[in-house]
Amino acid sequence: MTEKEKRDNQQLYNPNYDEELIKEMEKAKDLCFEYNNIKPSNREERNKLIKRILGNTGENILIESSFQCDYGYNISVGENFYMNHNGVILDGGKVEFGDNVFIGPNCSFYTAGHPIEIELRNKGIEYVKPIKVGNNVWFGGNVVVLPGVTIGDNVTIGAGSIVTKDIPSNVIAHGNPCKVVRNI
Repeated sequence: MTEKEKRDNQQLYNPNYDEELIKEMEKAKDLCFEYNNIKPSNREERNKLIKRILGNTGENILIESSFQCDYGYNISVGENFYMNHNGVILDGGKVEFGDNVFIGPNCSFYTAGHPIEIELRNKGIEYVKPIKVGNNVWFGGNVVVLPGVTIGDNVTIGAGSIVTKDIPSNVIAHGNPCKVVRNI
């Protein structure tokens, strides 16, 4: 089994020694570099390129520079999607955003994690778990979403939150770790 197949089956894998993964990552990072260097006023060119980077997109999306991802093809965004400056999506695993998702500046979504066993971690071994975000979700600035998290519909995540566990629909949540503070 290749390292990519292990990754896609959510098994421990090493991305540093798989030529296919390395080439895919280099391609995505080159495209992100190109995207981040297009003038903001050139919306048509930016829109075409971001749709080449991401796996699936709605028609009405805007991602501000700078944007970084690992592969791009594992990212799906719905209609009416907005990500503010300095967005990072580590998409070794699938990352799905529903419709009407608004993401503040300096937000990060990490599907990748590393084992706590020192020998494995020092070898570059990692794992991925998917992230799923529902419809009508707003993330304040500086939010971090960790591997395996699902966020329901109609949710507001407060600025500075670190989301370590699932968040149900129809709530406001914030903090470190992020917790539900009230229903909507």
